Amino acid sequence: MRQERTVQASIFDLFAEHEIGRELKAMSEWLDEHGDLLGLVARDLRRHGLRQTGREGLPAEAVLRCAALLKQHRQLSYQELAFHLEDSASFRAFARLPWGWNPKKSVLHKTISAIRAQTFEEINGVLLASARQEKLESGKVVRVDSTVTAALIHEPSDSSLL
Repeated sequence: MRQERTVQASIFDLFAEHEIGRELKAMSEWLDEHGDLLGLVARDLRRHGLRQTGREGLPAEAVLRCAALLKQHRQLSYQELAFHLEDSASFRAFARLPWGWNPKKSVLHKTISAIRAQTFEEINGVLLASARQEKLESGKVVRVDSTVTAALIHEPSDSSLL
């Protein structure tokens, strides 16, 4: 049976004093204030006809924190996410993984991909509403940043265009 929340956090769940650690702590506090998001993710993780017996999967809270924030925000692959969850105390504290759990990339992929696009849209809506309420972001303008990178392409010249 899958839990929605990690029942008790470990006393060892400390965030680093580094800029990234402070950012993860602020995001964690925001998620704690918006506990209703866990129900959205838990709904997607409970498949029709799945028995309530057997091994427990990752809690919905850990899936949400791994998916929406660690993987997407940090732009990590599943393999990189699995490494950081095993290696970084701050990432483990943020994800609220049960003690001794080190999910492999296949488990992360299976559980994160179970979250529907509509659920991510609802989560984004709650995030935007919160940002509007705190007057951090209006949500009216979208800024896209595109970065030019070097590529192995033949440089065009007048003679090569003929």
